[in-house]
Amino acid sequence: MDAKKTSAALAAAATAGLAAQDLLQTKHALRHNFPVVARARYALEAIGPELRQYIVTSNDEERPFSRDQRRWVYSSAKGENNYFGFGTDNDVENSTYPIVRHRTFSQVTPSASLHADPTSPLPVAKVMGGPRGRRHAFRPNSVVNVSAMSFGSLSQPAIKAINQGAKLAGFMHNTGEGGLSEHHRQGGDLLLQIGTGYFGCRDAEGNFDLDKLCAVVDSAPVKAIEIKLSQGAKPGLGGHLPGAKVTAEIAQIRGVEEGKDVISPSRHTAFTTVDEMLDFVEKVAEATGRPVGIKSAVGDLGFWEELAELMQDGQRGVDFITIDGGEGGTGAAPLVFSDSVAYPFRVGFTEVYRIFAAKGLTDRVTWIGSGKLGLPENALVAFALGCDMVHVAREAMLAIGCIQAQKCHTDKCPAGVATQDKWLARGLDPQDKSVRLARYVQTLRRDLLKVSEAAGVDHPALLGPRDVDIVEGSTGHRSLAEIYGYEEGWGVPGPEITAEITRIMRSLDEDPGTDEVVEARPAPVEEEEQR
Repeated sequence: MDAKKTSAALAAAATAGLAAQDLLQTKHALRHNFPVVARARYALEAIGPELRQYIVTSNDEERPFSRDQRRWVYSSAKGENNYFGFGTDNDVENSTYPIVRHRTFSQVTPSASLHADPTSPLPVAKVMGGPRGRRHAFRPNSVVNVSAMSFGSLSQPAIKAINQGAKLAGFMHNTGEGGLSEHHRQGGDLLLQIGTGYFGCRDAEGNFDLDKLCAVVDSAPVKAIEIKLSQGAKPGLGGHLPGAKVTAEIAQIRGVEEGKDVISPSRHTAFTTVDEMLDFVEKVAEATGRPVGIKSAVGDLGFWEELAELMQDGQRGVDFITIDGGEGGTGAAPLVFSDSVAYPFRVGFTEVYRIFAAKGLTDRVTWIGSGKLGLPENALVAFALGCDMVHVAREAMLAIGCIQAQKCHTDKCPAGVATQDKWLARGLDPQDKSVRLARYVQTLRRDLLKVSEAAGVDHPALLGPRDVDIVEGSTGHRSLAEIYGYEEGWGVPGPEITAEITRIMRSLDEDPGTDEVVEARPAPVEEEEQR
């Protein structure tokens, strides 16, 4: 028997063995009724997300991020041509989408420094912690920062890449609730998050330990502290790290048991009311000197109304508020929480902002938006609604190699980003990916500034809700102010803050108003690949 016949016989025998196994088993009806063929169905189902993103869907169809959106992030991160040709792919006749109302004439001139040198900072309009007089109040260097993603949810090299990228591009890196690991100590500034599990700052019984927190803060370049009340992926549920991701190192950092699911409590134990929370904020701010804020998805508005009421006398208050949209999420969550709990960003943010604006408190708070805001269009809407900064998570993952395989909860991320599997993670080179992340953030900042200047303002935070309209197909349009019920003056900082950030932006340019014509050589656009 020649080699071909031998191979065919072996293949036939193997197929027959699989068929017999399928016919005899009783667990899976499909395999019993359709032996062997059903296995192919399971295989196709397992790689469904990958097939859909490359073969089936249009450029703008897939979610969470379309092919066009991923391509923009990838090409920006790689320093390639991120332009698009032949007009928009958007269905402008039938869809609903935002447009920025550019001005024909304006006193604002292009920022020569940032356009010529993308590494130049794009500072935040407000001094974080300034209104409350925190000892280490500061003006963040970047309006774009990386949102909370814990070591555990992400791999060692992914955390290293993000923090090295933070150092290169001058943005802040939120640690996530999993504690501050050695991988966060690559030179980038940190925003330390405290979750309901108090990982990294808890005692043996899991209670909050202020002394441990102070020791952690003093051991690293921690610029601010964020108390996580809830997050967009699983609001009111608490973080969930599957046991497959709980390595010995992660267990040691978090103070938990190796190999077992880590499910954070749904609520804090260090405080149980808004009044107690404000006392907690002031205690942490006094002990560390850092600005202290809160992060939350938005559901019941009673919490926010009480918080604004208690802050009105100026005796206590949070330094910043991060609003996370219900559409966000980088890790594991029950489907019903991902899909049906908490408002999406634009609704949630505006509900909270209006409460504070009605009491004249918006200038006392640095407003941070989170939830798919790492795309220029979404970020511009966020700034026009009143955000001072945006935090990006999944877009940062894409920049360092994520392919949207949607395997984050399985520990089988093929790109080595959201896994603790050493074999998978070793393919992610922090040195290379940190540069890509830095380029992505720099490109996003530059695009935000370009559009702001086209709209006649010096800084993205100066865009107002009347500078952006929502177009409803071919039937009409309404301003953000009209849609979300903003009064005159809402959505932008007060006159003193506006004057100061305008002065800062214009001082960045040695020769403001210089127009430089740059010939853009189109670079080949690679098809998406495992990065």
